[in-house]
Amino acid sequence: MGQFTSKRDGLAPGEVRDGNLQLPPTIVVSDTDSSASEQQGSRMELRRSSVYSTIDLVPQLEHYASTLPNRQSRSRPSLEVLRRSFQESEADIEVPNTDSGVGSAPDGGNEESPAKGKGPVRFGWVTGVMVRCMLNIWGVILFLRLSWITSQAGILLTWLIVLMSVMVTSVTALSISAIATNGRVTSGGAYFMISRSLGPEIGGPIGVVFSFANALACALNAVGFAEVVRDLMQEFGVVMVDSINDVRIVGVITVTVLLLVSLAGMEWESKAQILFFIVILVSFANFLVGTFLPATQEKQAQGIFGYRSDILISNLMPDWRRPEDDFFQMFAIFFPSAIGILSGANISGDLKDPATAIPKGTLMAIFWTTISYIIIPVTVGSCVLRDASGNMSDFLPGNISDGCVGLGCNLGWNFTKCIQSQSCEYGLANNTKVLGQVSGLSYLITAGVFAASLSSALGFLVSAPKVFQCLCRDEIYPYIGFFAKGYGRNEEPLRAYVLCYLIAVAFILIAELNTIAALISNFFLCSYSLINFSCFYASITNSPGWRPSFHYYSKWTALFGAVVSVVLMIMFTWWAALTTFGIIFLLFGYVNYKKPQVNWGSSVQAGTYNMALSYSLSLSGVEDHVKNFRPQCLVLTGPPNQRPALVDFVGSFTKHISLMICGDIIMEHDRQTRPQDATDLLVKWMNRRKVRSFYTPFTADSLRVGARHLLQASGLGKLKPNTLVLGFKANWRDSSPESIEDYINTIYDTFDANYCLCILRMMDGLDVSDQLDFEVNQGFEPDESGENDDQQSPGRESADDISDGGDSEQNKTVFQNDQRKKTIDVYWIADDGGLTLLVPYLLTRRKRWHRSKIRVFIVGDEQNMEEGRNEMIALLKRFRLDFNNVTVMTDSERHPNAKNLGRFVDSVAPFRLHDEQQDGVSVQELRQSAPWKISDKEFEAFKLKSERKVRLNEIIRRNSQHAALVLVSLPVPHRDCTSALYMAWLDTLTCGLHCPAVLIRGNQQNVLTFYCQ
Repeated sequence: MGQFTSKRDGLAPGEVRDGNLQLPPTIVVSDTDSSASEQQGSRMELRRSSVYSTIDLVPQLEHYASTLPNRQSRSRPSLEVLRRSFQESEADIEVPNTDSGVGSAPDGGNEESPAKGKGPVRFGWVTGVMVRCMLNIWGVILFLRLSWITSQAGILLTWLIVLMSVMVTSVTALSISAIATNGRVTSGGAYFMISRSLGPEIGGPIGVVFSFANALACALNAVGFAEVVRDLMQEFGVVMVDSINDVRIVGVITVTVLLLVSLAGMEWESKAQILFFIVILVSFANFLVGTFLPATQEKQAQGIFGYRSDILISNLMPDWRRPEDDFFQMFAIFFPSAIGILSGANISGDLKDPATAIPKGTLMAIFWTTISYIIIPVTVGSCVLRDASGNMSDFLPGNISDGCVGLGCNLGWNFTKCIQSQSCEYGLANNTKVLGQVSGLSYLITAGVFAASLSSALGFLVSAPKVFQCLCRDEIYPYIGFFAKGYGRNEEPLRAYVLCYLIAVAFILIAELNTIAALISNFFLCSYSLINFSCFYASITNSPGWRPSFHYYSKWTALFGAVVSVVLMIMFTWWAALTTFGIIFLLFGYVNYKKPQVNWGSSVQAGTYNMALSYSLSLSGVEDHVKNFRPQCLVLTGPPNQRPALVDFVGSFTKHISLMICGDIIMEHDRQTRPQDATDLLVKWMNRRKVRSFYTPFTADSLRVGARHLLQASGLGKLKPNTLVLGFKANWRDSSPESIEDYINTIYDTFDANYCLCILRMMDGLDVSDQLDFEVNQGFEPDESGENDDQQSPGRESADDISDGGDSEQNKTVFQNDQRKKTIDVYWIADDGGLTLLVPYLLTRRKRWHRSKIRVFIVGDEQNMEEGRNEMIALLKRFRLDFNNVTVMTDSERHPNAKNLGRFVDSVAPFRLHDEQQDGVSVQELRQSAPWKISDKEFEAFKLKSERKVRLNEIIRRNSQHAALVLVSLPVPHRDCTSALYMAWLDTLTCGLHCPAVLIRGNQQNVLTFYCQ
């Protein structure tokens, strides 16, 4: 447990006295930094307090370092600590630090921490990013394909191809730079950037595809190297098995050696890359020198004549040799050379400063490689003819050129025969080894080809495991956590190396990878598109957290890069693009379904907030219309896991339809004992139960005060509750009078606020808190209630168990069961605007209730029963409600059964004043001492109303014994009706039922209409 220590005696370090001027004391804290790359061993750091208090610290980096890898943050003093009394704070300045990473400071600061081992290898922007990107951008295309592309497309179109590729890669590099400088980038490269920007739903699929693409790219480059070696062996007459198996053997041996280099550690891998880089530079210089050397007669026979303007002019324009060859075909062949721009970003975890190294190294690599790709087409196109025979006998003596075809005639060579027969073996259009023939020493070009292919294969072999390791550590997909383990100082993903090696070997053994090559280009283009879109989306969300230190980007260029990448995917190979999209959507669907519990502060969250805010504001300017009415419910659940039936009932007709807010009124005396993480636990409980609701705790002195404030303040604009939902106070007879008064006054306040009201009564009560750690809100049902066990929830977990466990069968309620063909009985006693009909209709739209049949009961007289029934059926049809079963209750005004009436009288007996039986005491005095009690006059005045409710209950019990749900119009209380009498009415209406009962009342405004406008 770390602590702050203030030195009060003598001068503390950093304290200066100058007359009356005294700087605040410095607080010395031991800092043990676990990041060996930044500093080894422990150190003492001076932590200065502010001028306000000796424990109120000035701003410093360590308070914000919680997101840095392998580093623990120091916690600043909490508000509770800062608000302590002056005497308490000054008497005990040692402030507990909740972070275990900050140790207690010794007075003298002389204690030494154990020396740490050697730190991991970290690279700068040159060796870590620029060199790697240049090696992967160059590749074998520079030496073996660029000259052939020049012969087909011509110098001008080749430049256009190069510049278009550079445009895409440059825009992507700018987006990478912006994302990489918007906070600390750890390992994971493109996957890390996309997932932290767009969330796990997009990042997860890209992580899988990108890792796989890198493994395949390693196989492709290994096969490219093996083919060059095989051709070289065949020149010397060496064949191991046959041409195809020779490629397989050399390819497997090559990738095995590269694996061993990778397993030796990043330091050895980096040295190998530097060696390859030097070899390529030497071979490139060798080529440039060779272009200036005088062409021998042997070279001239091969079409090489040195710099000549006529050769340059002839090679400026395209010369398509095959019907399928066109500009985009050449573009598709060249573009894979651009996939190397992410090589530096992919090892971001091994860079000293990724935020600086990635932008600088990537952009510099693009610049220098672009120069090289611009130089080679113009140099080779100025020196070499498109067609040459290589035959020394084609030399023209003197000026004889009769019947000669082609530019070679002007240069003293007659290549007409091979041109006309299309059998030329040399020249730009026929020989991929032109660069070696032009160069000074051809074997240096061969060495360059070896270095380019091997460096690319090694780079991809290193990138794939690094990205995959980061993906595995995020635990987005199952069964891959085994590959997350790292070894050594650099946390090398040895297991992922082996996996990548096996994938590469498997595809090397296929030996025919043209189809896979198309997929690889599409995988990388898809990554580019999402990187650009990440930058664009983060920019347009206007999130305060989007503050990249790299400012040379534009959200519109990023969007352009994203669109162009998708277009190129389709234009290059449409079937590969569709395959890529299919794989991405499949992986996306899995992550979206599983919803991993990660919170990376993605721009998707910021975008969702912006849309919600924008739509909420736009709704505020729209007038309410009856066709758009939705029952937006404020549900007084208390802690939601205490009353799951109430939560499930409201969720059944609001999910995906309207607003639901679970209000939890916390009494002042319970606030101190409430767990600090109670809100988070309850929200997780609702999420696991798939309840789409907000949770709003509110501290108040009573249920009525809390409910009144929630009624006024809940919601935002049009997203504001219009219906209050309560649980029935089943134990009202045993409750204190104040508790009943509080409950009934809440109902009064609801109607006064022009809210609709629903009261749910379960056969066995709503509350299940006897098995939970939270206490019950006394405004509903005290702990001693005998009706607080829900039979639908026979066994329950504690609050902590509910928050940590999965969906539990023990917590299941009747509203989660399939109701099959049971009935929903609606007793529409009073016209409330239609809410009594709307709620059951919304219930039947749910899968569990859609087979239930709705029966409507109305009050009528026997003479006009059929007419009243037909009128109600017609009204329901005009409301477009498929309720055809309508029953007219003609006996609702009969006198109730004497036994039932007597039970009602007995239930209210404890709450009567019996003032007529008490002599010498006025009714006013009795009422003043017990305002909740019922006077004899009031009891007689409301006698007929009471009898009607008893009679209605008899009818409900007779007709709805087997119903799944009963809804009854709630009587609106009179202002002169006492709370006990009204509570007795509510109890009487719904007692004796074996299914959930809902007392419901609209606010007397239409919620149903049969008009279309």
